[in-house]
Amino acid sequence: MNDKAEAIPIGEVAVETGLSIHALRYFEREGLMLRAIPRSSGGQRRYGRADVDWLVLVNRLRDSGMPLTEIRRFADLVRSGPGNETERLDLLRRHEEAVRAKLDELGACLDVIHNKVEVYERHVREGTAAGVWSPET
Repeated sequence: MNDKAEAIPIGEVAVETGLSIHALRYFEREGLMLRAIPRSSGGQRRYGRADVDWLVLVNRLRDSGMPLTEIRRFADLVRSGPGNETERLDLLRRHEEAVRAKLDELGACLDVIHNKVEVYERHVREGTAAGVWSPET
């Protein structure tokens, strides 16, 4: 990272990624980064654009429910370089399937909630809402 323009301080990375500074340090400690993050002469972390892009992906994987052990495994595979793309693909496919299943489950939950909203809207509109699912009934 010779280009000074690529030396992005941790505060800016936090803003760009939506991750806290604490989370960024944690990700580094947990081996989730693709490389050791270089430091300035004063000891401050200096990220590159590729590091920020990677963190955005890691955060999406985490937000979508991928366990840190799987994210770490994915990072290990990427760090290992070419030759393990099939393993990476398998890992991502498994996670994609899990996310799709979760979306289906959430869709079913949304259907039930939406039905209840319609029922309550009708009762409120018709003035029959008093006592709907009252604890006394």
